[in-house]
Amino acid sequence: MASFAAILLAAAAVVPAVPAPAPSPARAETILAEVRKPGAGAVLVNVWATWCMPCREEFPDLLHVARELAPKGLRLVLVSVDFEGTEDQTTKFLSSQGVDFPTFVRTGKDEVFVDGLEPQWTGAIPATFLYDADGKLVQFWEGKASYPVIKKRALKALEPKETP
Repeated sequence: MASFAAILLAAAAVVPAVPAPAPSPARAETILAEVRKPGAGAVLVNVWATWCMPCREEFPDLLHVARELAPKGLRLVLVSVDFEGTEDQTTKFLSSQGVDFPTFVRTGKDEVFVDGLEPQWTGAIPATFLYDADGKLVQFWEGKASYPVIKKRALKALEPKETP
């Protein structure tokens, strides 16, 4: 009798991975416009790079939270800050993570991008920005966060606002 692992490997070999869409070039204004698109109860923006180990370690947790909370209205926006000329590497990483939605790659000067998203951001990655349904920044943090932390923060941003 074949082992479960062998069956999974065989199944994976038969079903090819769907390649991720290539990231679209974006400046800070592009990302903020994406945040303000209607339909989300909250938007989680993550700035990352393939060469950043904490980013790579955090990635599965971000995707897990995003997929789990999408029915509640959470939208995930991924922004790569990988170097020009490494687009194939970026797309390959996104595909390996099962990313099947549009993503972005930062263009322009780093300082302009950083200041355009959040002047208090030092530029360190990973960096995560959490916006409410109105596109208002409710929280941002630098550095890797775990699944429970990301989920708790996202759920808080998804809570209905109290009306006066």
